[in-house]
Amino acid sequence: MNDYAEMQRRRQHLYGWFLLTPAAILLSLFAFYPSLATFWESLFSKGTRRRPSEFVGTENYSDLFADPTFWIVVENNLFYAAMTIPLSIIIALVMALWANGKISGKGFVRTAYFTPTVLPMIAAANLWLFFYTPDLGVLDQIGALFGFESVNC
Repeated sequence: MNDYAEMQRRRQHLYGWFLLTPAAILLSLFAFYPSLATFWESLFSKGTRRRPSEFVGTENYSDLFADPTFWIVVENNLFYAAMTIPLSIIIALVMALWANGKISGKGFVRTAYFTPTVLPMIAAANLWLFFYTPDLGVLDQIGALFGFESVNC
């Protein structure tokens, strides 16, 4: 019985890794690889048609940190983040408390507050229905042109 439990545990472990694999591949393709490629490119000079790029190491970073405009931009971004992040959290909490408070028209306020969140999900659901509706969806219509049976039953 212990061997069976161990086999089930390993099967679930493997199943979990199989479920994570597509997300890991997409994350690698669209986040990790571009970040690493950008860092690698930053270690070279900008090449032109007449002059190919050459390895300059961290010289680009030295130039960047020596530029006073860079530090102004960093300061502006930190100030912007320090102001907008807490302020947006505070506004969201105040609006949530207001929508949950004892006010007249509470249902209308909640609807107005939540509608922008729900509408994109409804639109996405309708798009999926457009493709996958049995016998009427785009996939079944294209399949019918080639003589295939409905796959969306």
